[in-house]
Amino acid sequence: MLNAIGGVELSSVAKGLETADAMLKTSKVQLILSRSVCAGKYVILISGDVGDVNAAVEAGASKAAHALVDSFVIPNIHPDVFPAIEGTTVPEGLEALGIIEAFSVAALVEAADAAVKAAPVKLLEIRLAMALGGKAFVTLTGPVAAAEAAVGAGAAVAAKKGLLVEKVVIPQPRPELLREII
Repeated sequence: MLNAIGGVELSSVAKGLETADAMLKTSKVQLILSRSVCAGKYVILISGDVGDVNAAVEAGASKAAHALVDSFVIPNIHPDVFPAIEGTTVPEGLEALGIIEAFSVAALVEAADAAVKAAPVKLLEIRLAMALGGKAFVTLTGPVAAAEAAVGAGAAVAAKKGLLVEKVVIPQPRPELLREII
C-alpha cells in the first residue's frame, strides 16, 4: 500500500542519478519522479510503505552527501497529493483559488500535504521545478474560508523551513484563469 511519499533534492545531476539508484536498491519503493530540474538541481520522489520510504530516503540522503539540498518523508500522505503531482486533476470550475509557492520541491510537497489535510479543498496541481528556476508551487480550490485555512497551513510548513516564496488566495477567480493553471 502506498501510504508514504519521500524525496531527496540535490544540487548535482550526476550525484542525483547515483542517489536515485541507491534509493531504489535500498527498499521496495515506487519511483514517482527522477529528473533534473532548473538551476541544475536533481529531484527524486518515491512512494511506498512508510518503513521502505524512510529507509530509501535515509540511504539517498547519505549517498547525496555534500550535494544534498533537502529531503523529506511524509507518512500517511493524503491521497490527493499523487494525482496533483501527476497533473491529472481537472476541475470543472474554480471556487476560490489558493496558491503556495516554495523555493524547494521538498518543502512544497510537504506544504501541499499539510494544506489538503487542513481544510476541505481540492488539489489541482503540484508543479515541480520545471521552468520555475528550481521553485515549486501548488494550486488548490475550495470555498474561500477553506482555501484560506489550507493555504495558511501549507504556507506555515514551507515558512518553518525558511522556503516560502509566496501564498495567495483569490476569491471568485475569473474563469479564464482555469485554462492558465491546468
